[in-house]
Formats: sequence, structure tokens, C-alpha cells
Amino acid sequence: MVVVTGREFRANQAKFLRYASDGEDVILKSRAGSFRISPVVMGDSQEVPRNLVAELRGALQDVKDFLNGETNKLLSWEDMLNELRD
Repeated sequence: MVVVTGREFRANQAKFLRYASDGEDVILKSRAGSFRISPVVMGDSQEVPRNLVAELRGALQDVKDFLNGETNKLLSWEDMLNELRD
């Protein structure tokens, strides 16, 4: 087990991340508390992976519907970017 301060971790991030990746326990001690650094493995994330192809097809269909007069509203480019960021 390796215990490091926040300052030491910031100065040598790659080194300590490599330790964690190799299975070593890395503990980061800071004023905010102590934290265990560990790699994310498949299944850890609670997020559902985005299906970008489906999203792009949906956006293309929205444009087609607009051009065919089937809808009268398209998102502005700013709204579309905000949607992509979410």
C-alpha cells in the first residue's frame, strides 16, 4: 500500500496511477479526507453508453421532418451542443 499527500500525488500522478493500474493500493491523504485510487473496470460506471449512431440518425430525421413540413421546430445549434454535453 502506498500513502501519498495531495501535493505528492499532483507532482507524480502518472506514477501513482500506474501503481493503481498494476493492482497496488494507493491512498491519497488530503485535508478533504483520505481516498483510495483505483482503476475503473467494466461495469463500475452507472452510465448507459451513448449510441451516437442512433442519436445522429434521430437528428437527421428531425431535419428531414422539418424540410418536409412535418414539424415547425428545430433546435438551435447552441441547444444541440448543450444536449450533446449532457
